[in-house]
Amino acid sequence: MGDAESGFQRFAGYAALWSHRLNKAVEVAVVVLMVLLVLDVWLGVLVRYFVDLPLTFTEEAARYLMIWMALLAVSIGIARREHIGVLLLFDRTRGLLRHLMLGTFDLLGLFLFGFLLYYGIDFAVGGMQRLTMIYDMPKAVPFTAVPVACGLACIQIILSGVRDQAKMLAEPGRASA
Repeated sequence: MGDAESGFQRFAGYAALWSHRLNKAVEVAVVVLMVLLVLDVWLGVLVRYFVDLPLTFTEEAARYLMIWMALLAVSIGIARREHIGVLLLFDRTRGLLRHLMLGTFDLLGLFLFGFLLYYGIDFAVGGMQRLTMIYDMPKAVPFTAVPVACGLACIQIILSGVRDQAKMLAEPGRASA
């Protein structure tokens, strides 16, 4: 049992490392998108009220930047276990029941995001035939945010689930995962 448990702990260590690395990469992407969003909005204000330039793309760019930023941020919340959840029962349980609850929550999340990933791919592919109003770019570009974000969420649920299950095994008396 000791070898299997230490093997699981080692595997969980790799899961935690990859979760952390993936989370940092997504955080950088979200920060870059946020900077672009702020610059785009300020440019829109500048050209609308102070400089007479016919730049009409700023509103549409802000919309798509916000969509990408918000959807990518979902995986950050999952990796940190800071997403919305009902912890009243979870915080009051210990042992096997706690493991089962965490596993159930993770499986439900994985099912939800897997479902959205599956149908999000069709959604993004369908966007190839539709063009945005101002850019005349295929709507697949903004629509792809759905399957990308859901795929990242699925990966983070798996990595975080392994990490947290191992942590609860190693520290059974702790209050939080």
